[in-house]
Amino acid sequence: MTQITTGRCLCGDVSFQISGAFELFFLCHCSRCRKGSGSAHAANLFATTAELNWLSGQDQVQTFRLPETRHQRSFCTTCGSPLPTSVKGLLVVPAGSLDTPVTLRPTAHICLSSRADWEDGLEHAPRLEGMPG
Repeated sequence: MTQITTGRCLCGDVSFQISGAFELFFLCHCSRCRKGSGSAHAANLFATTAELNWLSGQDQVQTFRLPETRHQRSFCTTCGSPLPTSVKGLLVVPAGSLDTPVTLRPTAHICLSSRADWEDGLEHAPRLEGMPG
């Protein structure tokens, strides 16, 4: 049975379906991924054989490729949410864009040598169940 995964952007204009399994799940801490995600790292799932099918809003998907690099990201032109992209036959899917639960656990933290200096000690930050009161 083929694994089916679904997802969409924040505004809901773009939705997609992925048929097939993810092989890797990396948390990338490089400066490019931090800028692209606006966070400490990007959380991306990777697949070499899965197929992406846009269900709605494909005309609202824009792709940015950093010249002279392999770094590429796709996003919704309405809300800016990261969306799946294909880089030389490799499907890259932002884990946060998925509506289907992610069963694959992260494979590795990568590019730790360029992580943000403020990321050290995050495990000691208070953990709240909701917004601060």
